Amino acid sequence: MTSEKTYTVTGMSCGHCELSVREEIEELAGVESAQADHTTGQVVVRGSEVDDAVVRAAVAQAGYEVAS
Repeated sequence: MTSEKTYTVTGMSCGHCELSVREEIEELAGVESAQADHTTGQVVVRGSEVDDAVVRAAVAQAGYEVAS
């Protein structure tokens, strides 16, 4: 079952930031797609059975943080 979840990511300030976050998230098992927007700080993840902790870790790997 595919679901969609939106995260607020702090620190993204440009297109390269969006790309870094998106690439890290899209490598995760179960993720079908990810869209990042640095102007709003929003990242939308689509997929099945994607764990929040795993998404947070991927965002951290890219050098950013999911706001609580």
